[in-house]
Amino acid sequence: MSSLLEELARREAAVRRRIEEIGEQIAALTSQMQDEQDCLSRLMITRETVEEILGEAAQLLDEPDGQAGAADAAGTAPPARPPVLGVVTVPHWQPGMNTAVLPRAYRDAVEIMADAGRAIRAGQIAVAMGLPDEAAKREGLRSKLKRLVERGWAKEEGPGLFTVTEPVAREVSAQGDGGSRDGIAPS
Repeated sequence: MSSLLEELARREAAVRRRIEEIGEQIAALTSQMQDEQDCLSRLMITRETVEEILGEAAQLLDEPDGQAGAADAAGTAPPARPPVLGVVTVPHWQPGMNTAVLPRAYRDAVEIMADAGRAIRAGQIAVAMGLPDEAAKREGLRSKLKRLVERGWAKEEGPGLFTVTEPVAREVSAQGDGGSRDGIAPS
């Protein structure tokens, strides 16, 4: 009888060792998988940034030669656009500047923040833009939001909480109203 109990104890100890080894393998694989996911996320952000830059370059190259920087018949300049490819795609905000000067993704983010009327997170903005709820999309958008903060379009009210500045909110609101309620252009 005692030899049977000893055999059971020996087998139990062997199974415990195998469980411990498998646990260590799982931990190592989990760490390896996290590293690979981080690498994938960085590569996706880089690819999206390159696609955005190349897309903007194609838009600038598609403009007719005489149109970029020329004044119209009334003597007014066309809407502000980045003057040189690759230098500044998000201009510093200035009074009277509207979102039309921003690349599409930045414009969408500014309009979503203005519509929210409060500070919101990058993930909420990404969902409102119709982007998949993925870490790579949130991080790519977060870098765009930080750029908007640097250029005076937005502010970060707390860690990860973004909103537009008061002057930008007024400008976006005026754009949504068609410029003015009484037919007079805003000053």
